[in-house]
Amino acid sequence: MTTSSNSDVLSRGTRIGRTALRVNDLDELTRFYRTVVGLNVLDESDTRSVLGVADTPLLVLEEDADAPTRHRSGTGLYHIAFRVPSRAALGDALARIRDQWQLGGASDHWVSEALYLTDPEGNGIEIYRDYPREEWPIADDGTVRISTEPLDLDSIEAAATGDSQVPHGTDIGHVHLEVSSLDAFGDFYVDALGFEVQTTVSAASFVSAGGYHHHIGANTWHHRTSPVSGRGLSWFEVFVPERESLDAVQERLAAREVPLTETDDSLVVHDPDEIEIRIRVDPANQ
Repeated sequence: MTTSSNSDVLSRGTRIGRTALRVNDLDELTRFYRTVVGLNVLDESDTRSVLGVADTPLLVLEEDADAPTRHRSGTGLYHIAFRVPSRAALGDALARIRDQWQLGGASDHWVSEALYLTDPEGNGIEIYRDYPREEWPIADDGTVRISTEPLDLDSIEAAATGDSQVPHGTDIGHVHLEVSSLDAFGDFYVDALGFEVQTTVSAASFVSAGGYHHHIGANTWHHRTSPVSGRGLSWFEVFVPERESLDAVQERLAAREVPLTETDDSLVVHDPDEIEIRIRVDPANQ
């Protein structure tokens, strides 16, 4: 993996858009993400549900009743991370999880406070809130430092207001992947797409645009070796702030002979583990 120059990195303002899951039981998963996570159902059909906040879609559930369970060696999703705008919203999420589901874990990452759980089909979920950016610890090289410490759940619970839904301003802050190779991950997400490495820990890497702590995480903790398939992650979006940024990404991909498909509003590419990424200009800027 080479080090990208400033002209080869994604623009500040790049963020994660919608994330899509391939599921067996659409009704059950729709109900879970509505009642436990707290999303609104924005659109639904017999085979597809779109959930989000206000009129902003965040999660797409695509039903495939015949999709097999993800193979134990299969790469794909580690977790989707829903970012809420306040500690009160995180407290409300904790209350919903405790009332209706099971909390899988909780951590203070120095940059954020995070809750972890798993949906009914085994997809990992993080719900988190960021500390103010000026409080993030910065390493000597200018990258953001991330750790994993115990989280004070009592104080999180005390901040709850009783809301049954996540508030306006909730988005997908990052996506964390299980990959087969961190070197291949870096070659694609850093050198080709233009993310920058923020933190590396044992068998994991966290990359971002614009100095965020991470938009994409990747790990090899469970030694996955097979391409993504079956239930679980179907695709996710990366929003760039303007057309020039999209053109720059396309040029980098072409220079590295990465196959891509152009649609009316996006570039569709597949990473080394065949995970589909849809890159488009942020609709909020159009």
